[in-house]
Amino acid sequence: MAHAIHRAISVEVTGTYQVSVRFEDGVSREIDLKPILEGELYRPLRDPEIFAGVVVDPEVRTLVWPNGADFDPAILHDWPQHEADMKSLARQWALASVSRQ
Repeated sequence: MAHAIHRAISVEVTGTYQVSVRFEDGVSREIDLKPILEGELYRPLRDPEIFAGVVVDPEVRTLVWPNGADFDPAILHDWPQHEADMKSLARQWALASVSRQ
C-alpha cells in the first residue's frame, strides 16, 4: 500500500495552540493542537513562546519546534482522519507522564 507524501509549505500560528498549515498540493488545514500537547515531547509546546517558534523544516517540509517536536506532514495533511487517534495517543502520553512521577 502506498503512503502519500505531503509537504508543508507554510505555517502560521493563528491562536492559542492553533496553526494554519498549507501544503504543496494546495490543501490548507486549521489545526487546534492543544488536545494533543501531552507527553515528554509535546507538553513543552504548551509554553506559548515555544509554541510560537514553529517553522516549516526546509528539508522534510513538516512543522518543527525549537525543542525538537515535530509532526508527520501526512498526519497534518489528513488531520480530520487522524485527529481522534492523536487525541487517544495524547491521553496515553499524559498517563505515562503521571505514572513516572
